[in-house]
Amino acid sequence: MKNLLIFSILLFVGVLPCQAQKVGDSCEDCEMMFEGMPKTLSWQTTIADAKEAGERMEISGTIYQKDGKTPATDVILYVYHTDVKGEYTPTATQVHARRHGHLRGWIKTDAQGRYQFRTIRPAAYPGQKFAAHVHPIIKETAKNEYWIDEYQFEGDPLLTQKDRSNAQNRGGSGIITLIKNEKGVWIGKRDIILGKNIPNYH
Repeated sequence: MKNLLIFSILLFVGVLPCQAQKVGDSCEDCEMMFEGMPKTLSWQTTIADAKEAGERMEISGTIYQKDGKTPATDVILYVYHTDVKGEYTPTATQVHARRHGHLRGWIKTDAQGRYQFRTIRPAAYPGQKFAAHVHPIIKETAKNEYWIDEYQFEGDPLLTQKDRSNAQNRGGSGIITLIKNEKGVWIGKRDIILGKNIPNYH
């Protein structure tokens, strides 16, 4: 029943090809991107409402095709991240993808390849030494879903040189600079290149 529901959603939003090209490698929990996916997607979304504790953050950019120049249309970007406590906390009524918590959202690029999501700045996992991050998963029309490098933030004291050296730069670098605007919102920009450093991508 669950698989039938996911199939119906994918068919409705037009991301289920006749036969998807298998790209990338192991992608833990990637299938959760389809759980609770809205039927209609826009290039903009708001993940955290006004009641959510935390500093506001807005990230935008352009997703390009493999050539790094041509905007990629109708690409779904799914993101999820921790709350201000560094936890993936589901709501009391949340049914889908509880392991991803309630701070999750979907964007579908427009004709210019644009995307934007508004949320809060995530916190690092409590008691651990991993830098704060946002998890991104990409779904192209003719390919399976795959992960790209996490969004991480310059100036994070937990972001080490080892982290930078170990980055795979999947989709391009995920380390971005956040600048606080006059309204107190952290603003960041990241462009993504489809297929960059993705195994088996043609």
